Amino acid sequence: MFAIEYFEVECPEPVGAAYYNQITNDVLLDHNLLKVIHKLHVFIDPRIPLFIAVGVLNKITSKVRIGDFTNINPQEGKMTLVIANETYLAPMLKILWEKYGKDHVEQPDRFTVVLYDVRADPKEIEEMIVADPSESLGKDLIYAFRLIAPEGFRVRREIHENGKFTFVASEDTIQEDIDAMVRARFALMGETP
Repeated sequence: MFAIEYFEVECPEPVGAAYYNQITNDVLLDHNLLKVIHKLHVFIDPRIPLFIAVGVLNKITSKVRIGDFTNINPQEGKMTLVIANETYLAPMLKILWEKYGKDHVEQPDRFTVVLYDVRADPKEIEEMIVADPSESLGKDLIYAFRLIAPEGFRVRREIHENGKFTFVASEDTIQEDIDAMVRARFALMGETP
């Protein structure tokens, strides 16, 4: 399991820093995002008012293929897929129904899917992509930081690209000089935006 290499909460009030450290940790843990973040710096100053979170992501795991969580047993006129992990069962079924039709796909129990009269090589089925974890990561991060940011901080700027992210929130219009503050937070982590 990955651990965040750098995690800092910067706040002019020590009690506020401890509070936001706990909130950030809890929300990221609850949303299963701790393993995808490599470095994170959170700045909060209620006097401005301003909330900034900048971070660097770990390399995202590769796409999930049917062969990653099933064993395929080809037989005369059918192929039996034995499911080892149910996490991707629903998206797999949807893909198989679209490609082969519901008449050719049967699920007798939650750990078995049978394909009838399907003219496909088992390797071709194993290579079918059922999920791409990087697709939803940006949305998941933004959602998590909306929960972490102080109540009422509705003016936001969100960027997620090239393995890095920036989330800025305020009660007021975000000023132009915010870019310098974001660069400074990245610099504290030894990174550039």
